[in-house]
Amino acid sequence: MRVSPTFFAGSGMKLFNRLCFTFALALLVCVSVAGLASAQNQKKTFETKAKWAILMDANTNSVLYEKNADELMPPASMSKVMTMAIIFRALRDGRLSMDDEFSTSIYAWRTGGAPSGTSAMFVPLNKSATLGELLQGIAVQSGNDACIIVAEGMAGSEEAFADLMNEYGKKIGLKASTFRNSTGLHHPDHMMTARDLGKLSLHVIREYPEYYHYFGQKEYRYRKHIFYNRNPLIYDTVAADGLKTGYIRQSGYGLVASAERRGQRLVVVVNGLKSKKERRAEGKRLLEWGFRSFKQWKLFDADETIGDALVWGGTKRYVDLKGKGDVSILLPRTASRKIKASIIYEGPLKPPIKKGDQVAMLRVTTTNNAVNEIPLYAAEDIGEGPMWMKGVESLLHLAFGWIL
Repeated sequence: MRVSPTFFAGSGMKLFNRLCFTFALALLVCVSVAGLASAQNQKKTFETKAKWAILMDANTNSVLYEKNADELMPPASMSKVMTMAIIFRALRDGRLSMDDEFSTSIYAWRTGGAPSGTSAMFVPLNKSATLGELLQGIAVQSGNDACIIVAEGMAGSEEAFADLMNEYGKKIGLKASTFRNSTGLHHPDHMMTARDLGKLSLHVIREYPEYYHYFGQKEYRYRKHIFYNRNPLIYDTVAADGLKTGYIRQSGYGLVASAERRGQRLVVVVNGLKSKKERRAEGKRLLEWGFRSFKQWKLFDADETIGDALVWGGTKRYVDLKGKGDVSILLPRTASRKIKASIIYEGPLKPPIKKGDQVAMLRVTTTNNAVNEIPLYAAEDIGEGPMWMKGVESLLHLAFGWIL
């Protein structure tokens, strides 16, 4: 059950503090700049030719624009971001190294190599390539053969590797996506949403900064071939540094890209476009519009306590909540709408709780229902309380539903 400490009844002082928090936050933002325009209202001033699209801010987890962002779509080669995430995790965990060698099977060669007529790294049949070579072949050339070679080398088969992709997706909160191969080649059940693709990209940027640069590599030389990165925005004035393009007949042309400007990082997803030219233009337009139209506003300092969450059966009844670093939201530069905020979580929380565990979200909403959601973390350790305390609290919960 999701509960909000802002409106959750507790001791008189705790309830007073929560109400003061809500009022103070609403007043703070109203005085500072007042409001965030909703995605619906943004569509009145901005529209894209893409069938599916989303624009996200990396620092605040804000959605600045969306269009059919929760509809399933074939992601094509954009799903290779997940393939690379699996590789990055294995490298970071020490289960693989860049010097590990993988050989080309007949299946990999026929399905994703020279005979396939698709984007390929052209690893010769029955020859080996190092993981470092294959990784660049995926990032720069979008080589389908390279993806399958790695998938077979890591998991034994492409189907087994797809299982790893699905498990990883669930772990990081991709709610709708299903993966059936490592390449993004057409399969009726290989589907993602624009929102999930944006979340995945943000995850990779944050979780694997030591490997993210591969997405922005402009050129790769392998054997007699010279490959140039297929992402047009890394050569553009918008100066994107990742991530992937995609095309299959069933989806049209797509792009997931990220760029950073003056400390602000945006991620854009567009798909369902008619040409490479449209893909480049629409991706660039969304990024430029985002950088031009929005500004980050700080609500709380890095070490500031934002609120608290109720704990069941712990050494303390409440745990203080903080952000990870400064807590900020993104607002239009010409904002004119009030906002309100609440703390939400699945609760009451159960110990043990470790300092730094993500246990809640700060949800900032406008009068027209636009949402910023910022993760909140436990500011202290909470251990398990004695059994008698758990018994008493269980009885109170049954009797009063924790209205205490």
